[in-house]
Amino acid sequence: MAKVRNENTVLLSEEKIERDLLSNINWSNKFKIWFGFLTALLVVCLWFYVLQLRKGLGVTGMNDIVSWGIYISNFVFFIAAALIGMLISSVLGMIGYTWIKPISRIAEIIAVAFAMVAGIVIITDMGRPDRLHHVLLYGRIQSPIIWDISVVMTYLMLSLLLLYIPLIPDISLCKEKLTGLPKFQKKLYKVLSLGWAGNEAQYKTIKRYFKILLILIIPVALAIHTVTSWLFAMTLRTGWDSPIFGPYFVSGAFVAGCAAVLIAMYFIQKNYKLQAYITDMHFDRMAKLLVLVSLVYVYFNINEILVPAYKFKPSEVKHIGNLLYGHDSLLFWLVQGGGLIVPFMLLMIPKMRKPLPAMLISVVILVAAWFKRYVIVVPTQLEPYLPIQNVPESFHSYMPTLPEIAITVGTLVMVLMIISVLTKLFPVVPVWEMKEELLEEQHQ
Repeated sequence: MAKVRNENTVLLSEEKIERDLLSNINWSNKFKIWFGFLTALLVVCLWFYVLQLRKGLGVTGMNDIVSWGIYISNFVFFIAAALIGMLISSVLGMIGYTWIKPISRIAEIIAVAFAMVAGIVIITDMGRPDRLHHVLLYGRIQSPIIWDISVVMTYLMLSLLLLYIPLIPDISLCKEKLTGLPKFQKKLYKVLSLGWAGNEAQYKTIKRYFKILLILIIPVALAIHTVTSWLFAMTLRTGWDSPIFGPYFVSGAFVAGCAAVLIAMYFIQKNYKLQAYITDMHFDRMAKLLVLVSLVYVYFNINEILVPAYKFKPSEVKHIGNLLYGHDSLLFWLVQGGGLIVPFMLLMIPKMRKPLPAMLISVVILVAAWFKRYVIVVPTQLEPYLPIQNVPESFHSYMPTLPEIAITVGTLVMVLMIISVLTKLFPVVPVWEMKEELLEEQHQ
């Protein structure tokens, strides 16, 4: 069989592609230790959630003034990270950038994981989760909350389909090629492969439906974070009353998502030894994409401060002053400078776009992206319509409690668990697409 060299001068053939890309599908001792650690951590976090269920939201730092704390900040962050599947697979894929093929499935796995847990995050913020079904039974169509629930569920379903449909040929390959698998895994592959035979008509069908999904998910993905922003922007509250919140949230989502993909690319490349498929070129181009979306996000951040500051409304002045040089100024400047401006300036240096530095910079950006959501959610509530008076002293500020922090960590652990399981059940790089690319190179 003909062989082709990739840019890392590694000889590739169909047999090598299958061997390399199916090698991650095993329940190694290393993975068991990792998953056991995550499980133990999740159990501890769930204990704190049980404590919250028994004693109510009084165990949190939330109060009558700050009724949305780190739970809602976490929800907005999760929705943001979930948008990356649309950006990588749909936007870049439909434009025709073929370099995204080896990393598209990674982006889709991240999107599915964050979208799945986003709904759970909302439940953690509810004092009576047993009444969740009332939202569906008695919810008002005029409420942005109903819009948000609807679009989150729609996006999750489309993301699952976007991940699953291109997986079908690889699932069938796993069923045929892999041996020594647990019985449940063999049955899973048999069911999910849908009787795949690998003929030309089936490939055409998959590509056709995949293109339809790529088109459908773009408006839904834009809607999911736009509608989430409307939970804030539809109010008259100082700091949230802004018509730019939709594109502002979407641009910030792309920053968080790109950073998450870069981090996942690094660990997947190293742990599964996929240097021949996820190359320095992929890190370089993803880092450049991160620079681009960061520049757009900086533009909206400037607008967020400059426009209300120019109008000089008393309530806006107080809120902006608190961010720029007041109580929350340290966190605000760390998020803006250390988590956005400095990282994207570093990524403009070619050496900083290599795998290790790009991953480390992305970690800083992703952490800052979470705290940015905190800056959006919490400080604004400390500038209420009426002066804060005749309330306990603790109501004048907000500090997350240990149960809040533990429950928030628990949701992040769940995301890692979903990503870990999916990358062990299925090839993280599309096998059939890599083979297809190999054949195209041979014909050329």
